[in-house]
Amino acid sequence: MAPYDVKRERKELYAPKNRTWAVVDVPEQQFIAVDGAGNPNTAPAYTEAVEALYAVAYTLKFAAKHTAGGDFVVAPLEGLWWADTPEAFTSGAKDAWSWTMLIGMPPWISKEMIEDAGQAALVKKKRPAISRVRHLTLHEGRSAQVLHIGPYDDEAPVLHELHHTYLAAHGLRPTGLHHEIYLSDPRRTAPEKLRTVLRQPVESVDP
Repeated sequence: MAPYDVKRERKELYAPKNRTWAVVDVPEQQFIAVDGAGNPNTAPAYTEAVEALYAVAYTLKFAAKHTAGGDFVVAPLEGLWWADTPEAFTSGAKDAWSWTMLIGMPPWISKEMIEDAGQAALVKKKRPAISRVRHLTLHEGRSAQVLHIGPYDDEAPVLHELHHTYLAAHGLRPTGLHHEIYLSDPRRTAPEKLRTVLRQPVESVDP
């Protein structure tokens, strides 16, 4: 049996085709997560967080081979992003950003397995940020979502359209945090070809 792959199992969430905003229903999912703040391009804490997530994710992958659930493909990196003011994103004030970086886990990976993998990875890799990796359950539900192709810095007009046109036109308002799923490896992909899922949990505006 092929390893579990969230991109195959949840194509509507991890392999969308729509280049304009559309509403999807996001079920409850579990992740490993690391919290932090600062410019993702320059803050050492960001690099350390991502390295810690992958160290734990691959430790879990190898451990899962010996469970009833079996092997899985390590999911794409994801991030929840927020700031004190929305203008911090549209203006590119990246030092003011806060974030929670994520990697999705298959349903059968337990909190206890994540804790055990974290301890094992910390012993092997000796990276302090691994101790900050935690289990996170997220249920975003109704969400506006779009596939963005291009540089990360080109997301601002797409997000401006969401918050200043799309939501009002469809009687919606934002809830929860801005969510991104990075389908491309920026180390191996030209900026103009980067594929990123942009997602915003929403709810209907009361009449």
